[in-house]
Amino acid sequence: MIMNKAMFEEKWKVIRSQSPERWSLMADFDLLKVDKADDKYNRFVTMLQVKYGYSRQQAREEVGKFWAEYEAKNKAAG
Repeated sequence: MIMNKAMFEEKWKVIRSQSPERWSLMADFDLLKVDKADDKYNRFVTMLQVKYGYSRQQAREEVGKFWAEYEAKNKAAG
C-alpha cells in the first residue's frame, strides 16, 4: 500500500506518535522538523532515506507498510 500525501497529512498525529516505536532513529527533534514542514509526507520520506539509507521508493513503501500494519492491528483490537 502506498500512502498518498493527503492521507499522510490527515493521519500525521497518529503516525508521529507511533514513529519512534517503528523507527528508533527518528528522534523527537526530527519529528518536530516534520511538524513544521509544509509537505510533511516528503519531509518524512526524506528523513527515512537519510536515517536508514532507503531509496525514495523504499522509504515510501515503508510508510505504506507501517500504516497498513497499524490499521490491521487497530481493526483487530476494535
